Amino acid sequence: MSDPITEAARRRTFAIISHPDAGKTTLTEKFLLYGGALTTGAGAVKARGDRRSATSDWMELEQQRGISITSTVLQFPYRDCVVNLLDTPGHRDFSEDTYRVLAAADAAVMVLDAAKGIEPQTLKLFEVAKARQIPIITFINKWDRPGLDPLELLDQIDEKIGVTAAPVTWPVGIAGDFRGVIDRRTDTFVRFTRTARGATEAPEEIVDSERAAAEEGAAWTAAGEGHEMLSAMGLDYDEELFLGGELSPTFFGSAVTNFGVRLLLDGVIDLAPAPSARLDLDDAPRPIDAPFSGFVFKVQANMDKAHRDRSAFMRVCSGQFERGMVVTHDATGRPFATKYAHTVNGADRETLDVAFPGDVVGLVNAMDVRVGDTLWLDQPVTFPRIPSFAPEHFSVIRVRDTSKFKQFRKGIAQLDEEGVVQVLRDPDFGDQAPVLAAVGPMQFEVAVHRLENEFGAPVELSPTSYTVARRTDAASAGALRSMRGVDVLGRSDGTLIAVFESIYWLDRLMADQPELVLEPLVAGELASS
Repeated sequence: MSDPITEAARRRTFAIISHPDAGKTTLTEKFLLYGGALTTGAGAVKARGDRRSATSDWMELEQQRGISITSTVLQFPYRDCVVNLLDTPGHRDFSEDTYRVLAAADAAVMVLDAAKGIEPQTLKLFEVAKARQIPIITFINKWDRPGLDPLELLDQIDEKIGVTAAPVTWPVGIAGDFRGVIDRRTDTFVRFTRTARGATEAPEEIVDSERAAAEEGAAWTAAGEGHEMLSAMGLDYDEELFLGGELSPTFFGSAVTNFGVRLLLDGVIDLAPAPSARLDLDDAPRPIDAPFSGFVFKVQANMDKAHRDRSAFMRVCSGQFERGMVVTHDATGRPFATKYAHTVNGADRETLDVAFPGDVVGLVNAMDVRVGDTLWLDQPVTFPRIPSFAPEHFSVIRVRDTSKFKQFRKGIAQLDEEGVVQVLRDPDFGDQAPVLAAVGPMQFEVAVHRLENEFGAPVELSPTSYTVARRTDAASAGALRSMRGVDVLGRSDGTLIAVFESIYWLDRLMADQPELVLEPLVAGELASS
């Protein structure tokens, strides 16, 4: 057996978060290029060996809409490390999925558009990362196009998410006239050269200051002045503040031209923390070299259309995972066989024999495993479950063709298990007309598309007048059901959810009848901000 401590030290497991169109998918593919996992031809990214197309946006609806709507996992080697990249949805409506992915990551790369900065509709994604106190590395992308002043972008990061941006690289040339960067760690000027369609790694040249002043002129002078100003302002990298989630090392570049991509990837390897002991439900650390344990952060069905299977994505937390080992499913106490274990790259997968802390394992046809479940070997452990967000949008869903009800019920159960939407059931209607509850309305669009295209169940949505939800209990449910503008619905895990037509009616009810149990859902503040 290999040493889990040594192997964990080689792992870097991080998530990428961004606004749609900030360049996240492009950056992801360029990471694979620099990691040697991809070659390119005529601008199309291809995988080595069997020449499969490689993309993190594998779902049909993602390709139609041009945005990421589900998280995916990509693994590749770089330097002497194994990189586990968790790609997240880019839209605020899927921030709950981002939250789940961040539970499996040790750091995050925040990608910003140089012309737009932090956009209001995706501020929630960055707040989620900060709320988890996860170290954030910032990449200001598209510096090859016109954009904002770099100091203005740093101010936005500080003001809007409360994290100090400390540039590790500083651009030479204004946005739209990108010459290269000053690497503030070495005080060297790295000049970039374009390649055709960004199909190969961008050539980099280290240029001394005298030559840079002669060849770059005013652009070099302005960059030098900015560099000195940053030092005077104390905007330098601080490891303790970074690991505490208070400071974000910041890089400038252009993913489409590959400018600055290598420096960013080197920054992830050099700065992002390796996997460490994970806290269990009692806040006790599970040592890296303890017997195997893993945490399921995502479930996804129908990634392989030919087989209509179901995969559970598990972050290895301790020890060495070996395919075929029989572990204990903590939620049920039953043995769980791991014969069908894969490493997953987007929709592609290959059989995996061993994995170490920080790695992500895809367990195919793990029918009884749910998001938040713990698996362990020899020494029992339970990791904290991932809380659900408070939904803000509610719609009743029905199947339009009653002969397809079986498929409808199967699809609804699957979407509920994956967390695509929350499924709430009225005791009087059950699966005939469940209520879909979502953080954002685009989740409804995904649910309808998947029910119709993956499960063959044509459906119709009817919006409700509900606007807010709270957790309640059986003792309060009877009184609440007798009131106007309130209903009590059940989740599949047995939780009772009271839904209200008005936040004002909820506030009044809590003031007038404090004996009623009406608790905010954990992390609801993040979803409602």
